[in-house]
Amino acid sequence: MTNQRGRGPGAWCAGLLCAAVSVVVGCRVADTDGITPVTQLLAFLPWLLLPTGAALLCSLLARWWPGLVWGVALLGLLAWFIEPYGKAGEPDGRPLASFRVLTSNVEFGRGTGSLVPAIRRFDPAVVFVEECDYTCQATLRQKFGDAYPYRRAVVAGGSEGSLILSRYPLRATDGVTGTMGMPGAVADVRGHPVRLQLAHPMPPLPGQLGPWRRELGRLRAFAAADRHTPTVLAGDFNASQDHAAFRHLLDTGLRDAARLAGHDRTPSWPARTARILGAQIDHVLLSPDFSANSARFLRLTGTDHRALLTDLTLHQRE
Repeated sequence: MTNQRGRGPGAWCAGLLCAAVSVVVGCRVADTDGITPVTQLLAFLPWLLLPTGAALLCSLLARWWPGLVWGVALLGLLAWFIEPYGKAGEPDGRPLASFRVLTSNVEFGRGTGSLVPAIRRFDPAVVFVEECDYTCQATLRQKFGDAYPYRRAVVAGGSEGSLILSRYPLRATDGVTGTMGMPGAVADVRGHPVRLQLAHPMPPLPGQLGPWRRELGRLRAFAAADRHTPTVLAGDFNASQDHAAFRHLLDTGLRDAARLAGHDRTPSWPARTARILGAQIDHVLLSPDFSANSARFLRLTGTDHRALLTDLTLHQRE
């Protein structure tokens, strides 16, 4: 009787853990982002291995065999979905131009002071800056007005300001409409047009999933509108590969530079805990014309996002 009584709490604990994980994994299987809090938890899908492991341990200690089967099934699904999503592979055409891209969310401009030395050190040809407020834009103009003579900006305060800096000539485009600024341009990269688009949709906050989905949908529409011109779509997407809305964006044919460079699960947010717990929501997405030679996530002070530095090569389309 003692063993039987002791088995109850362990089985209950295992059942609750498996049920909670099953809701999130079920939405991943169904290719939907669900509702709060599932949408937010999907960003941390790999970390659900921890409660699933705890559920297996509770089931084993309680000798609750259905729980063991349930937990093993969840582990199998999680292992499957942790694999990188989207297409990979190298372009077949000859190389036309190589350049470096940096994207950084400076969190209301507070990370500008650490972004400046990063730009000087790594010397990217194109820089995407999210949450670049008035002071941030003025600072970058003062520090890099000559080094980056071309720019496209949404001039605004707080999180709404954004900026693209470029060594290459830029032709203005309409950008993508959003609550926060998402400017765009077409760059002349050694005689080859390249679409540049900054991404910064609304975060999936409770009660605000509608704007998040709509703005990711607009980015998807941008990507799908022109599949012939080489494209770089970079920024803070507020979404990971475990969000259906982001996967639908990849389904247009774009490829994630971090994944191509072997860093598909390296967290970029929150920066303080990224080495232990985090999600990759900052991305550089590329049309199939590009290869990614390297990707590196940089810790900048003053911001809750890691910056992403990528080395790209544009290839001739076959």
